[in-house]
Amino acid sequence: MALIFQLAGQLVVSPMASTFLTLSGQQIGSSESPLPYLSPSLNGQRLLVGANFASAGIGILNDTGIQFVNIIRMPQQLEYFRQYQSRVSALIGAENTQRLVNQALVLMTLGGNDFVNNYYLVPNSARSRQYKLQNYVPFIISEYRKILLRVYDLGARRVLVTGTGPLGCVPAELAQRSRNGECAVQLQQAAALFNPQLTHMLQDLNSQLGSNVFIAANTQAMHIDFINNPQAYGFITSKVACCGQGPYNGLGLCTPLSNLCPNRDVYAFWDPFHPSERANKIIVQQIMTGSSQYMTPMNLSTILAMDSEA
Repeated sequence: MALIFQLAGQLVVSPMASTFLTLSGQQIGSSESPLPYLSPSLNGQRLLVGANFASAGIGILNDTGIQFVNIIRMPQQLEYFRQYQSRVSALIGAENTQRLVNQALVLMTLGGNDFVNNYYLVPNSARSRQYKLQNYVPFIISEYRKILLRVYDLGARRVLVTGTGPLGCVPAELAQRSRNGECAVQLQQAAALFNPQLTHMLQDLNSQLGSNVFIAANTQAMHIDFINNPQAYGFITSKVACCGQGPYNGLGLCTPLSNLCPNRDVYAFWDPFHPSERANKIIVQQIMTGSSQYMTPMNLSTILAMDSEA
């Protein structure tokens, strides 16, 4: 399992946005990181490394990230995934392409934007008027299920699905919603509802398919470990971003004009939304070897061992 794909949306464009994908690839033995699918360099033998289809700001719902221009929503990402396989088929043949995709790891990271960049984007947003939170969560879970079944239909047989992090605890939300550094209650409630329902849906899908295709990563629990006790993980803070401006360095993007910390390795967050590279390494390690507290039904090392024996 050295081939890796990502279909996902990040909260904002960030220099660290691809770190998680890169580290995951390193952990499963890939010497090269998958290039963006639209990169001019993604051709020839480079196609056989995998591809990154992710686009900043998108969500499960097509109306998520409406404030961003030229983002690649999930239907188009899935179409690119299909096109990618056609291109690889021309290179190595249809049968080998199917085997390649079946054996690859697909990383799915969706859901957080459907709260931050949709439901809670503005007061009285369209979706918040349409759904109470306890009804909105099952709605987006049901829409996510459709996406995952489409990924399965496209040949994916090992799909790592990450939950949301602790949405209300990132520096951006502290800057906008917190008075004393406490996590934003509404966004924390959203994550607390979404993540268990996501895991349950994935378990149900696996039961339906008769195979452990979908692996749930409880990234909220992984984040909370170092947010609640940053010193135990070698961080000096889990509230202030390394790069940003305003309270907690939580406003705006990381730019040349931003405040920049002297040592990013001691900050849990790189920018207002994204964990630092070192924090991402902690998360990836939990995905590789973590207990059932973090991984359902098994961690990635167990999957690799099973696949090597098949």
